[in-house]
Amino acid sequence: MTNTSTMTSAVPSKENPIRLALVDDHRMLLGALTEWIRGAADDISMVAAVTTWPELLTHPEFPVDVVLLDLDLKDNIPVSLKISTLKTAGVKTVLMSTYSEAGLVREALAAGALGYLVKSEEATMIVEAIRAAYDGESFISAELDEALSNGANGSPRLSAQERRVMALYGAGEPVKAVAHQLGISEETAKSYLKRIREKYRLAGFDVGTKVALRKQAIHDGILLQGD
Repeated sequence: MTNTSTMTSAVPSKENPIRLALVDDHRMLLGALTEWIRGAADDISMVAAVTTWPELLTHPEFPVDVVLLDLDLKDNIPVSLKISTLKTAGVKTVLMSTYSEAGLVREALAAGALGYLVKSEEATMIVEAIRAAYDGESFISAELDEALSNGANGSPRLSAQERRVMALYGAGEPVKAVAHQLGISEETAKSYLKRIREKYRLAGFDVGTKVALRKQAIHDGILLQGD
């Protein structure tokens, strides 16, 4: 893990806890994390748990000390803008994501996030990351730190469904046909394509056109040359 001290805040305690807000659009995870954090540390007080960005900004407890923010909120608001808004309000940001690509981590840290957690990691790391952010320190897990140190800039990791979408679309199918074959809506198929392109962009690959996406799919073994 990487902890780089930049400033020191007052020492939190049960009487003077870190005021934390959690933003995640998965209600089940939001509820579970809220309960877990409330029982995990006396020096952290969960004062807000909301599912959208606007709810955070209009919450009566805002601004808080630290925000634990889901990177994957489906609101089309750039994460850099969110982090900038929080910094202006004097709030520290720790991001959570299902993705662990080095490019995403670098972008988040460059935008001013003080922590980055992958949702598959141990829950105990959440408390460490919150405390580190409160003290103005950066925090990422050992796994992510290693990925950053190696400078890995290979093809991004895609989910099984993203690979299916990329294969069908790269093979020449229109978005509507891709959606039909996978049993999803056309809008969902479009969001998958947008996410795929963003992942490749962050990894240093331009797949903005259908031709470029097809070539990359063949290169990465997602699509066979003859398909």
